[in-house]
Amino acid sequence: MRPSLVVIHYTAMTSAAAAIIRLCDPVHEVSAHYVIARNGQVTQLVSEDQRAWHAGAGQWHGQDDINSRSIGIELDNTGTHPFPEPQMLALETLLVGVLDRWDISPEGVIGHSDMAPGRKFDPGPYFDWTRLAHQNLAAAAPATGIDPANIAASGIAAGYTATCDPIDLRHAIALRWPNLI
Repeated sequence: MRPSLVVIHYTAMTSAAAAIIRLCDPVHEVSAHYVIARNGQVTQLVSEDQRAWHAGAGQWHGQDDINSRSIGIELDNTGTHPFPEPQMLALETLLVGVLDRWDISPEGVIGHSDMAPGRKFDPGPYFDWTRLAHQNLAAAAPATGIDPANIAASGIAAGYTATCDPIDLRHAIALRWPNLI
């Protein structure tokens, strides 16, 4: 399949080097197209035209088999602190190229937590989605907002089509658009 999504992750490991070792070890059955270190160094692990095993089970806008339709980008971060400026600049540069090469819209740039609410939480609460949206590198918050009384319908309208508990859905939306919840 041709990539139509970019999935952003954090490594949850102590260093980019440790993450690269794990992502290249076939025993772990996990991989990604890119790893971006905290200092902004970008390492490509899988060719963009090849499938990487980064997403697992989930769905986005009714699409499943996310691994076959996405580029996976791992950011060297434990999920407990903000993403450094050199890393964000490198991500932005990489996204410009990936979106252009594959004609992916900003709406196709998602977090792991978006396609797998409740199962995954990355890139987490410290990731600056607004910064990417201001550069047209990710979707802005839905214009219609999120109706807390009907979180399921609001979530589906925003792209959250993976089956999950409403509490998990609320949390995933809050990770992406904290001002809407």
